[in-house]
Amino acid sequence: MSSKLMEYFNKQPRIGTLSTASRDGKVDSACFGSPRMIDEKTVVMSVRKARTFANLLENPNAIFMIIEPGKTSPEWKGIRVYLKMTGYQTSGEQVEETRKAIAQRLGEETAKAMHAVITLEIQDVRPLSDLGQGWEKSI
Repeated sequence: MSSKLMEYFNKQPRIGTLSTASRDGKVDSACFGSPRMIDEKTVVMSVRKARTFANLLENPNAIFMIIEPGKTSPEWKGIRVYLKMTGYQTSGEQVEETRKAIAQRLGEETAKAMHAVITLEIQDVRPLSDLGQGWEKSI
């Protein structure tokens, strides 16, 4: 993956949706601002003990989609990042550091609600829509 992708993915402020599906195909989509690319193939994020995490335990595949509205449809930007969960932690140093960072940014209640830090591997990257945005050439 390119440094261009990492820069775009980690740009703040931004929010995206993480879509997951359970083992039996029930889908879910949730808004997240926390995913961070830590290297060219790895994303980490914090999750609550809720449907997203439950789905990932059953089916490790997900899509994180970032959308930036434009004045007209062809001016909209964004990417779809196809992911596979490779691990998670519910305790330890990384979890505590993440909780502290969340408490500083979003408050203690939000930090207490965090259940796990998950690690996901990037499988593929696609543009928001195939309008020649060039993402496929940069990876």
